[in-house]
Amino acid sequence: MTVLSAFQRLESPGVWREGPGARLQDVVVSVGDATLVLSDPRSERPLSHWSLPAVTRLNPGQRPAIFAPGPPDNDEILEIDDELMISAIEKVHLAIRASRPRPGRVRGGLVALAALALLTAGIVWLPDAVIRHAALIAPPAQRDAVGRQILAQLQVSTGAPCARAAGSAVLDRVAQRTLGPDSRVLVLPTTLRGARALPGKLIVLGNELVAGQAAPEVAIGHVVAAQVAAEGQDPMAGALQFAGFGAAVTLLTSGALPDASLAGYAEQLLSHPPARAPDDALLAAFQKSGIPSTPYARSIDPSGESVLGLIEADPFRMGAPDAPVLSDGEWVQLQRICDPDPPPA
Repeated sequence: MTVLSAFQRLESPGVWREGPGARLQDVVVSVGDATLVLSDPRSERPLSHWSLPAVTRLNPGQRPAIFAPGPPDNDEILEIDDELMISAIEKVHLAIRASRPRPGRVRGGLVALAALALLTAGIVWLPDAVIRHAALIAPPAQRDAVGRQILAQLQVSTGAPCARAAGSAVLDRVAQRTLGPDSRVLVLPTTLRGARALPGKLIVLGNELVAGQAAPEVAIGHVVAAQVAAEGQDPMAGALQFAGFGAAVTLLTSGALPDASLAGYAEQLLSHPPARAPDDALLAAFQKSGIPSTPYARSIDPSGESVLGLIEADPFRMGAPDAPVLSDGEWVQLQRICDPDPPPA
């Protein structure tokens, strides 16, 4: 310690009394290793060692200064009149006490660090937790509303969904067969390079998967694949992640998502290829829907290299499904879904 080192060679005279009945005795006072050493001035024999941190001044501000080696009621005392030694004892005493660890201060520091860690964790964890919770508890009506918001944005780039009556009726039957009740499939008059699942049991696909194909298995395969991907990655969660923490809180408190919060989300959906579910999940869904997986796989990669699992494990590789996906007439109507309705007879 710097303060202690500065006074370790300092000596001064003093008067020491060992106890209540003892006589006063002249001593030499010197600063030792965190101690105050009292020595006989003739023989230089140490008479007493006092711990500097425990030294107590009994008469602050008065001369001579009177010290005790502990509490004020201690019977042993030391009188010093040397100003430099008095100052040195007090400075060293204070420096030693200040250097000691203070449990209260350490405990307070630990509490502060723990609070800071909790605050940091809250800042990092809370937004994602709120978004996940909002997506998890969103009722069907909210999901439908968010799906319609995204669809409205898509229409700005792609045009309105194709709605020829005969083709729409076929599409409704496809949705019920492959996706279940309350599901909808819409064809947009553009190229989407696959189908996209939106919140609210809504799937959109581009007309290139319908009008540009020889058979319906490709289009319906993409619909099934989009549904399987949505079961693994909730489209509502994706939309809320884009909208952000504030929008998710608004949805939880007001039941609606601000339109501005989804600005640009449709463009993001179109700029990335659709998410692809694991092969085993896809194959199970194709088998359940009675649809071969090979046409879907070949539409993704004509070479078959990146979709070999879907081709080799096609549930209908050795034989066609018991019932066709669509009749020839239904397929023709679906292919014409983007054509204008014929004029009334």
